[in-house]
Amino acid sequence: MTKDDLPSPALLIDIEALEANIAKMSQHARAHSLQLRPHAKTHKCPEVARRQIAAGASGICCATIREAEAMAAAGIAGLLITSEMVGRNRLERLVALTRQQPDTMSVVDNPLHAEQLNDAAEAAGITLNVLIDIDPNLHRTGIQAGAAALELAEKIDRLPHLNLQGLQCYSGISSHVVGFAERRKHSEAAMTPALETFFTIRQKGLPVEIMSGGSTGTYNIDTALDGMTELQTGSYVFMDVDYRSIGGASGAVYDDFANALFVRATVISANHAGLATIDAGFKAFATDRPHLPEIRGIEGVKYHFAGDEHGILDIKEASREIKLGDALEFIVPHCDPNVNLFDKAYVVRDEEIVDAWNIARGYN
Repeated sequence: MTKDDLPSPALLIDIEALEANIAKMSQHARAHSLQLRPHAKTHKCPEVARRQIAAGASGICCATIREAEAMAAAGIAGLLITSEMVGRNRLERLVALTRQQPDTMSVVDNPLHAEQLNDAAEAAGITLNVLIDIDPNLHRTGIQAGAAALELAEKIDRLPHLNLQGLQCYSGISSHVVGFAERRKHSEAAMTPALETFFTIRQKGLPVEIMSGGSTGTYNIDTALDGMTELQTGSYVFMDVDYRSIGGASGAVYDDFANALFVRATVISANHAGLATIDAGFKAFATDRPHLPEIRGIEGVKYHFAGDEHGILDIKEASREIKLGDALEFIVPHCDPNVNLFDKAYVVRDEEIVDAWNIARGYN
């Protein structure tokens, strides 16, 4: 089977680029004596997680209970759910997941939530493993670093059915700050209060061993921060247009990791000079970033959205002819939500399709 046999649009994974990215991040973590617990919110795919574990990852981060259940069903252990599991449905599923994978961890940022977790665990006759979620000044989730976090740690330590294992602080916004020097400054400012809190809680004798955080854009910044014990990097496996724009340590383009994720589309109409229409629009590409899809291997082409199922290419300055029926590949704007638009990804080696991997998309 080759690419020409695929439906269109289709999500593609370049297996060689994927494996090289996984190996590079794993080697980086080992070189800095850190654990690596990559984030599955990027790929939502047990097959990718298996390769990350095989390369040395200690476990996998998941943003939702749905992702964690899919990973556990595939035999992936060492799960950390990085969003608060609030509400009866999530609590019941967290308890069931912990029965299946006892080393599963989740996060907590509120004393009332800690009590709810403890009550659910007591009713089930189990212990839940938790990390305190520290707010890196994003005001999304997380408790304030310092005294409030210490008070929460002491409360959790008194709750008999919770096992406090550490702290989490994920400054996702730092990862997308343009310019390496500015990105380092931003991440250090966001992470330092959490790291200081981590040391304070340890000095109080509480059993915290994990300080989890870091992202693809700050992977070579946060490793230098004293107290970090593990990285939650995610997008490095696939990469996207957004990350290419942030700038690397040695240049204007961030190219530390290779693009491994593409959408393949077909030119379905070409009736107007200088324009071509493809069968990939809002339902094929993530739209949460200002960046647009970038065509692979052809210079001078500009994409713009033309509806749910269509995109229009300005090909007046294209470096080669683009005609009706051509199959084209695009780097996606933002890999995480882009993956969630497809039920499966086709795994490619050169022009051959070597596998098809299911995506654990959705929430339920």
